[in-house]
Amino acid sequence: MENTPNCAQCSIKMSERLCKSPDGKSPDGCPTQNKTELIKQAAEEYKKPDVYYFAKQASIQESDGYGNKELGYAHLKPVKPRILEVMEFAQKMGYKKLGLVFCIGLRKEAKTVAKLYSSKGFTVTSVVCKVGCAFKETIGIENDQKLDPGTDEAMCNPILQAMVLNDEQTEFNILLGLCVGHDSLFFKYAQAPCTVLAVKDRLLGHNPLAAVYNIDGYYRSLK
Repeated sequence: MENTPNCAQCSIKMSERLCKSPDGKSPDGCPTQNKTELIKQAAEEYKKPDVYYFAKQASIQESDGYGNKELGYAHLKPVKPRILEVMEFAQKMGYKKLGLVFCIGLRKEAKTVAKLYSSKGFTVTSVVCKVGCAFKETIGIENDQKLDPGTDEAMCNPILQAMVLNDEQTEFNILLGLCVGHDSLFFKYAQAPCTVLAVKDRLLGHNPLAAVYNIDGYYRSLK
């Protein structure tokens, strides 16, 4: 397992890493050191005109998210929230038709997002997770596995959400609060490029990093 990529545990100072500089250092398992053929394959993919343009605009959007660049790296500061960056990236790409898939529990937030993007000239097609009204028995859910046992409970339907947006020929899809696993199915079936505006975290107000930041404190039980 010593050659398995494990970048998350790299102990080398960031500025001295091989992934940051051709003269940098690398630990065992460093993919920049060991995956030379894949590096070449990836480089070829970036040469494709559509991929080249998409990657270029994404990198420009990254840069546009910071201020004080003229003062040097140490003085960088974030200047834009993600909701604005998503919109700006879509504008850079020339997209006109946006897809918005959301959890019914975030319907108020979805209404706000759709209204905002529509006001900026986009055509927004939005699809709620319960679309299609398929019951959970369809996928083998037992009564005691429902949120409200004893009722006919509609299941989340990310495959249909994706199919609706595919049918509407959206150019860029935005996820808002889909459940773990449901988001995976949406990614699998969606045809247009996708991004995530917010993820589902019922306990932490949709801020899952709160548990990460407190892993040595209030969330130490996770370890």
